[in-house]
Amino acid sequence: MMRLPRFRFVAPDSLAEAVDVLAAATPGDAQIVAGGTDLIPNMKRRQQTPGTLVGLRRIEELRRIQNGDGLNRLDGFDGLTVGAGVTLTRLVHALDAHRTPGVLALRQAAVQVATPQLRNMGTIGGNLCLDTRCNYYDQNYEWRKAINFCMKKDGDICWVAPSSRRCLAVSSTDTAPALVSLGASVTLAGADGVRTIPVRALYQNDGIAYLTRRPGEILTTICLPNLEGWRSTYWKLRRRGAFDFPVLSVAAAVKMVDGAVEEARIVLGAVASCPIEVTDAGTALRGQRLTDEQISIAADCAARPAKPMDNTDFSLVWRKRMMKTFVTYALRELRGDDMRSERYRIARRLL
Repeated sequence: MMRLPRFRFVAPDSLAEAVDVLAAATPGDAQIVAGGTDLIPNMKRRQQTPGTLVGLRRIEELRRIQNGDGLNRLDGFDGLTVGAGVTLTRLVHALDAHRTPGVLALRQAAVQVATPQLRNMGTIGGNLCLDTRCNYYDQNYEWRKAINFCMKKDGDICWVAPSSRRCLAVSSTDTAPALVSLGASVTLAGADGVRTIPVRALYQNDGIAYLTRRPGEILTTICLPNLEGWRSTYWKLRRRGAFDFPVLSVAAAVKMVDGAVEEARIVLGAVASCPIEVTDAGTALRGQRLTDEQISIAADCAARPAKPMDNTDFSLVWRKRMMKTFVTYALRELRGDDMRSERYRIARRLL
């Protein structure tokens, strides 16, 4: 049985109090926890061993969902502000109430995270800050010790690519690619004040320092813009259709005017240490109709920067090939094709 290491637990009642606790803590010793669905198992495996956990569940302002006009209601859609402490289950229900095509990618991403029980606990902020994953890292302490650890924790070599100077652990968050495709932003609060950045700027391509969140900062809200005229979708590849991290994901969003694409964003997940927005694919679609030929061109553009490594499930060659297939599926769905049979086949692992 894997047991938790000893730690001190602090449960502040306000955001200001939480920021003060983090600011007063020894650097690297304190860590924030919301649902704990990722952090607690990591602590049992000694991947992370904070001396102090700062619980956020008592902070009311982190659990609010508000329209763009600042009112706490869900009718209409003029943007949306979601507290980082909102559970994934509650987020899905809120997005169901909107029924806006532009936010479908986020709804599809959130509903495919883990299992219903974990979505009841896990939060949108926690999923955005999800630790990167790797076959050589996501093991118990004894297993990792037997290989002399790895660069991400306690060692000095990346076993995926021993000559690499950086950790190649993979970003496995479902909601981040969706939010990047929707042009969302996040707000972070710390001892130095509050700042707002695009979701894409929250990440960098490094398996260890994968977040640009500063020490002591807390992710407080996620802001969705007005998505009138937009359509979006999210496709996820995983071994088990009911419960698994993505080994490849595609979030796509397009704004259509008179049947042509005015703006498009295609974002790849689980192929690098951060979500990758393929700007060339978006450029290839701009001003074009979603014909089979144009979709094929965009899918080729999207597949080029995808360089999956041999550090997760399935072979990297097959995952690379499936990237073009998934981008094609996503764009066909945004065109209006009925893709339910393909989604079913993927869920049943019949590809």
